[in-house]
Amino acid sequence: MIAHLRNYPLFVLIMMISALSMLVPAVHAAKLGDLRVMQMFLSYSLFILIISVIFGLALMNRIPRISARSHLITIFLVYTLLPFFLAMPFTALIPSIGPMQGYFEMLSSLTTTGASLISDPFSIAEPLHLWRALVAWMGGFFVLVIALSIMEPLNLGGFEIRSTVLGSDGGIGPFGAADPAERIEKYAIKIGPVYVAVTFALMVLLFLSGDRAYVASIHAMSIISTSGISPVGGVVNSASGRLGEMFMVVFLLLAVSNRGFQNINSGNWRWIKRDVEVRLMLIAVFGVPLMLFMRHWIASFEVSTQQDVAAAFAAFWGSVFTVMSFLTTTGFESADWQAAQNWSGLHTPGVIFLALAVMGGGVATTAGGVKLLRIYALYKHGLREMERLVHPSSVGGAGMAARRFRREGAFMAWIFFMLFLIGIASIMLALSFGGINFEDAIALSIAAVTNTGPVASMLDLGLGYTDVGTYGQIVLCVGMVFGRVEVLALIALFNPNYWRR
Repeated sequence: MIAHLRNYPLFVLIMMISALSMLVPAVHAAKLGDLRVMQMFLSYSLFILIISVIFGLALMNRIPRISARSHLITIFLVYTLLPFFLAMPFTALIPSIGPMQGYFEMLSSLTTTGASLISDPFSIAEPLHLWRALVAWMGGFFVLVIALSIMEPLNLGGFEIRSTVLGSDGGIGPFGAADPAERIEKYAIKIGPVYVAVTFALMVLLFLSGDRAYVASIHAMSIISTSGISPVGGVVNSASGRLGEMFMVVFLLLAVSNRGFQNINSGNWRWIKRDVEVRLMLIAVFGVPLMLFMRHWIASFEVSTQQDVAAAFAAFWGSVFTVMSFLTTTGFESADWQAAQNWSGLHTPGVIFLALAVMGGGVATTAGGVKLLRIYALYKHGLREMERLVHPSSVGGAGMAARRFRREGAFMAWIFFMLFLIGIASIMLALSFGGINFEDAIALSIAAVTNTGPVASMLDLGLGYTDVGTYGQIVLCVGMVFGRVEVLALIALFNPNYWRR
């Protein structure tokens, strides 16, 4: 059976997995006694499974001329065509949501963006929230496997900097497999158990902290996939409280460096001290909250309001969790975040969180954004340029790898950063054509391209994705695909070298 399935195209296999995954919300609906929801998920699961088998039989044993091009097309199809099938039970169960809105909802989940058209999370059935979180969780796993098996050999997705600095293995990878299909299978087998284990571990910890098993499972999947999906309106309304947030922060470290998933079985954590992404994360996660804390503390001191230790700790922790959440493009706000602002009465500028979302998490993780490795390369280049202003004839040291980081690595990072900003500007311009004002267009475009849906409300608390209309939702869908696939992969897809024998 397994050997037979290996002959199916990757996209067909993903469709089959998606169809079988619908059994999870169906079982949950059966447990709740909601037979209509259960029947709907079972029906569409069978329908999509039949369609997948038909496509699989028609396309099996088809050998693409260029495997790299084939898998890049598969990635593009997953983010453009698959949401149509994923949205079928969602659209059928919510009469107020049309096909376009259902597609937006599922694409947002699949790209781990977490943007939602549902303003009241309690207005829809629990299995639908579970389906959203499950789609996002599977989307996060897909990102991890594709990044390591496809993007790394092609030097895309941030690996172009690593290959420049450390050299490339010629597309062979650690498993000694040059065939992309074989690499995908081996990475899925390697990462899959770890991905499931860390999700289950976080779910148990949140459950022990006070959350219901249903809420704990969705929040655990949302943290591991950095999707920010919640059935209760965010961790602010969860019962796990500050203890649950502490557990979440620990697991968000997996979105900072891809070495976490790869080395978690080995028990070797020495890489943390040398990982530049981890160091940059620590600067942001402690530096930004410290500045915000001092700002609020000074204001609190001047107006002679609360100055006790408990209030100070709550304010600082609220900033740490929220900064970590937005840096990893998750988008959860701490339950203490409002206390951090009420402590002094000052409102924190939302542009800070937009900047954190643009920075993003680590290369080959479930996080979006520019990625910390590229930011680090630009930082090192800028630092070297400032040194040369003082000492024009100085020679930069620290070895060959550091010099490559400052030169070739920074050059590639700058190219990506410019293309990234052009993408945001293009989405902003398209949204402006739809009558959306400038500030809202900025927030929405950054939320879509960085795959951080909740960040859209940071500049305007009353802004919702239903306010943009069908045209705006289509534009944001383009932005979400652009941000998740990354511009360099899209450019590579149209590179003539990938279309030749």
